[in-house]
Amino acid sequence: MRKNEKQLKLILQEGEGYNLEFKENFDAKNIAKEICAFANSSGGRIFLGVNDEGKIKGIQITNKLKSEIQDIARNCDPSIKIKLQAFENILIIDIEEGKNKPYQCSRGFYLREGPNSQKLSRDEILRFVTSAGKIKFDEQINENFSFPEDFDKNKFNEFLKKSKITEKNNMKELLINLSLAEIRDKKIKVSNACILLFGKNIGGFIKNNFIYCTLFKGNERVDIIDRKEFKEDLLTNYNEALNFLKKHLKLAYIIEGSGPRKEVLELPEEALKESLVNALIHRDYFEIGFGVNVEIFDDRVEITNYGKLLFDRKQLGKVSIPRNPVLFDLFHRLNMIEKAGSGINRIKRLIKERNLKVRFENTNFFKIVFIRPPSNIPEKVGEKVGEKVGEKITENQQSIIKFIRENSKISIRGLAKKVGIAEKNIEVNLNKLKKRGILKRVGPDKGGYWEINEEK
Repeated sequence: MRKNEKQLKLILQEGEGYNLEFKENFDAKNIAKEICAFANSSGGRIFLGVNDEGKIKGIQITNKLKSEIQDIARNCDPSIKIKLQAFENILIIDIEEGKNKPYQCSRGFYLREGPNSQKLSRDEILRFVTSAGKIKFDEQINENFSFPEDFDKNKFNEFLKKSKITEKNNMKELLINLSLAEIRDKKIKVSNACILLFGKNIGGFIKNNFIYCTLFKGNERVDIIDRKEFKEDLLTNYNEALNFLKKHLKLAYIIEGSGPRKEVLELPEEALKESLVNALIHRDYFEIGFGVNVEIFDDRVEITNYGKLLFDRKQLGKVSIPRNPVLFDLFHRLNMIEKAGSGINRIKRLIKERNLKVRFENTNFFKIVFIRPPSNIPEKVGEKVGEKVGEKITENQQSIIKFIRENSKISIRGLAKKVGIAEKNIEVNLNKLKKRGILKRVGPDKGGYWEINEEK
């Protein structure tokens, strides 16, 4: 009993996660949703009588309650097998990973993502099951890894500290509860997720764990100025790639109201962080030879990972199905992921706030392309893109004049592409230049051309 109490304390202290859900009270519809989500994922446990903060509130455990929960599981389509275990005033519902996915409850189809259960359409969850397969790379046990010889205890302790898990004495139990290990033949065997984050010689067990960072001269993949390859644990790779971006991107200045100007990266740092995390947790690690690519060109930054979306492209930013659910859960515990499906929308919002552009490309690879601003220019919050207070001709207007000088018949769309701002902002700047007599339009919109008043 004392051992069980110790294990319970450890579980409650770890908090909710990919394979663990707390429910303070019994609600049939919510329990059905969670049972369905766990069966469609990798299994898990629901603790009835525990609140979201891991505090024991207790629940009255009766035969009627147990019977209702069993009926909920049986009424799912197909039926789901569960086990019930009472510990003092807590009822534990143990759900195995389903062997006949996808499963549906009365509320629909659900899938586990981090500590949340996400509702999906039947087609979405079927596509996930068939695309990702029964075996997920991060959950696979690696028989070649020896614990604790190949395990970096310092890295794991740092993770516990950052995720606010204070208990460090029961390391094996912690690894098991976090879906990072299991007991086989009385020995602890760790998963690929554990190796990717806490291994000593990761390349000796997982060959395709690397990030290539490249700085090119110009806009093509021809002349390389700087190149780095990072092959450490995922968190180290993430930090090194972020440092590479910060080293080679320019600085911009934001003027907020009448206050002093603020120095920032030319691309929002938080958007770059989201993109790097997205690439690391959603890439297909089964595919050998492809890592994560971070490429910097004069006009753009591309962050690419192998592994196409597991859902319809139209749902991008609305749903998020993790290819590597354990990695997703661990990054969520580190507060590097806010919630399911929020990363893409967060990137869009951050880019929009800075009047910049981003696009998402999906083939067998998923690529996020950030369009770099044309030059290092101050921005005033609330004003048009690139306008400098007190300047007669802005940097964007100078760029417009430059490209018109090169091609007097260039279109507004062509100018927007070359300058790197929206077409409507090109029109605003053209009108200002015309009013000041710097530009003159000769002929119709189609078939006409621009004249520059060089004296002005």
